[in-house]
Amino acid sequence: MNKRVLILGGRGRIGNSVAEDLAQHTAAEITITGRKLTGNRAINPRFQVLELDLADQQKLETAIANSDLVIHCAGPFHYRDTKVLQACIQQNVNYIDVSDNRGFTSRILEHSEAAKKAGITAIINTGIFPGISNSMVRQGVEQFDQVEKIHLSYVVGGSGGAGITVMRTTFIGLQRPFEVWINGQWQTIKPYSEREIIEFPTPYGKTGVYWFDMPECFTLVDSFPAKTVITKFGTVPDFYNYLTWSVAHWWPASWLQNPAVIEFLSQVSYRMTNVTDIWSGIGVAVRSCVTGIKQGKTVDFCSTIVHENTATIAGIGTGTIAELCLNGELQKPGVWPVEQVLSTPLFEAAMNNRGINIQTS
Repeated sequence: MNKRVLILGGRGRIGNSVAEDLAQHTAAEITITGRKLTGNRAINPRFQVLELDLADQQKLETAIANSDLVIHCAGPFHYRDTKVLQACIQQNVNYIDVSDNRGFTSRILEHSEAAKKAGITAIINTGIFPGISNSMVRQGVEQFDQVEKIHLSYVVGGSGGAGITVMRTTFIGLQRPFEVWINGQWQTIKPYSEREIIEFPTPYGKTGVYWFDMPECFTLVDSFPAKTVITKFGTVPDFYNYLTWSVAHWWPASWLQNPAVIEFLSQVSYRMTNVTDIWSGIGVAVRSCVTGIKQGKTVDFCSTIVHENTATIAGIGTGTIAELCLNGELQKPGVWPVEQVLSTPLFEAAMNNRGINIQTS
């Protein structure tokens, strides 16, 4: 009997990309959910569709109980609690998510012991960033006798093809200062500060990136003994960076913590990217640079990845984890950031299997 996969938020751009990846690489029975099943978007005939609001606890628990694996793609995760994972623990169903929010990640990690006792594997932060990016870091860390610094940089073209959710996530990330690990101690940093020019592969080239609050800021500190962990993000066209910077630094904090303001900014930005996506593209580039000591010398190990569609590569990141869970290659009871559970050989094999090229230097 084929395994049954439930993708919460599977009608969204990221969730649908996960479903398409699984349809291509597994024989799983795939059910995708949405709060309302309206709209003209074509649906793969292989998918079953379920109307489900996460607020409907009984219907949610029933759907989870009828599944072998649950994939949580219903962001933004800033607004989410941990009830999906808790239901998975109660029903002994494995769990994966594409979460990208520090607070949500902290809350969900608190359930690790309960997941261990239930014998379920829960893997979080599995998309592109966080996700594939974290595995690129692990690949770099393993080159060294001693790790000194991790520097992750991301650039996204316009909307990234991920719909309005990515806009909401960006502006939510500007709401308050956050802690980062610098020179062996926690320091408070302002979001979208300290612009840095990073050389990304074609077509991005030299692009500005800024401090941005993501789960990697603290999960990588827990995962690897680095003295410094840097996570920076930027967009193209570059004028979006300046607009975002001005919102982060000039607007009153009370405005940014108002959900109505966040929604207004998100809607306006999404309409703008609907125009600029035509020539900027909707792709993504990730650059991981790990500095460490090898045979007594301090050197860098850098890796890069580029994809033409951010939503598609996020789906691949999560789809690879789901495939490994379904076939039994990835089993470790507890709640884990992806870099703590996915080995580099498995990661490299999964990327090769999907034709994803990681350049290293």
